[in-house]
Amino acid sequence: MEKKKRSFPKPAENGSRQALRGGAYSLASAAVVLAILVVVNLFVSMLPASDTKFDISASKLYSITSNTKVVVNNLDQDVNIYWIVQAGEEDEVLETLLSKYDSLSDHISVVKRNPDVYPTFAQQYTDETVQNNSLVVECGERNRYIGYDDIYVQDTNLYGYSYATAFDGEGAITSAIDYVTTEELPVLYTLEGHGEAELPSTFRDQIEKDNIQIQTLSLLKVDQIPQDAACLLLYGPQSDLSEEEIRMLSDYVEDGGKLLVLAGPTEDGTLENLYSLLRPYGVAPVDGVVVEADREHYALQTPYMLLPDLTSDPITDSLLEEHYYALLPVAQGMTVAETGGTVTTLLSTSDTAFSKAAGYALSTYDKEEGDTDGPFALAVKIDDASGGQIVWFSSSAFLEDMYNAFSSGANCDLGMNALSSLIGESEAMAIRSKSLNYNYLTISNSQASLLKVLMIGLFPLAYLGIGVCVVLRRRRLQNEKV
Repeated sequence: MEKKKRSFPKPAENGSRQALRGGAYSLASAAVVLAILVVVNLFVSMLPASDTKFDISASKLYSITSNTKVVVNNLDQDVNIYWIVQAGEEDEVLETLLSKYDSLSDHISVVKRNPDVYPTFAQQYTDETVQNNSLVVECGERNRYIGYDDIYVQDTNLYGYSYATAFDGEGAITSAIDYVTTEELPVLYTLEGHGEAELPSTFRDQIEKDNIQIQTLSLLKVDQIPQDAACLLLYGPQSDLSEEEIRMLSDYVEDGGKLLVLAGPTEDGTLENLYSLLRPYGVAPVDGVVVEADREHYALQTPYMLLPDLTSDPITDSLLEEHYYALLPVAQGMTVAETGGTVTTLLSTSDTAFSKAAGYALSTYDKEEGDTDGPFALAVKIDDASGGQIVWFSSSAFLEDMYNAFSSGANCDLGMNALSSLIGESEAMAIRSKSLNYNYLTISNSQASLLKVLMIGLFPLAYLGIGVCVVLRRRRLQNEKV
């Protein structure tokens, strides 16, 4: 009887089966992983952009501030934001911003309106030529049109050869929401009749964006200050007020009124009657123009272009937190010896500052006989016992567009912070536009001199020394080998 021989798989055949099994397992694993990734990707795509995109830009271009969150979260009315844009022309930055508003509150709806499909839609709200990515914010019967030029704002730089562009989408949209949901807007009366300067365009635009109505008022033509006045503004008077006008302003503050004054020295000297408003609070002017002897406290190599110290206060805290400097040109010094009410010094000089008695006629920055030693206050906040308030800046020019540009917008922010504190803080106020260009770097004169020494002197000498040392070391090594 023959024995059957057992057959064993050949080694090559056994290896092929194992490879096939391994390949099938890998293919199945890859299919499972791919399916999981597809499901996860579909799930993530359904989430709002605010939860899936993170802002790592230097200017926080894709983020919204806490001010906006407060305004939106307090809504009790439905607000529609109509986005007027053709298909495929959507601005990415604006799209991300609108998605954040949409996700913040159930009271906000973002609706696209394609002008090719709805050609007459925008004509209900504006007579302007409507560009792509313009907006309309509507609540009930109130609405506001936001043009593309109001979202991407362009300003000519100091020398007029180029433009600085800033993204003001958040400020414009939040301001519009605040406007359409507020029935009574605060009224700011600007005083006239004393050669007052016109409000600078940047400052005026910011006031209007913050939904503050501006009206003019001559105290010589009225018996009393209007009841609807949220605040009075005296900007850059060139001649003094009468005693009767001062009495009206004093009574207004003592009755709980709010007053913002920007009044520096004039070519004729100090406005004596105007500054007498400060006397009951222990604040007194010093004749002349303030000059700084400390190079850390002035800019542009000009000792009367002051870089004052800022005291912590709700008006100045935003500048302190972001390390901004206010720039005050041609300011009058004030001394503070509190006697009535509460006085807070907002801006102050260094101890080495002094006031040039010659004023506008000064011919030297050196201290002379008759000049008054500092330090001085350059801006004060006064809280009257009645609840009235005064914020006083002793420079009437610091809000001008040129000086505001030199301070990278800090001057306008400071003025708006003061105004909003007097009128009553609104969360829609003072949302900074986000620059798409480089801001000006404002540094003191001593810092500029230090940078010159480092860049022109020390760094080149250091590199030269390193080069000499490297050459000498190589020669020494070559000599040792020989």
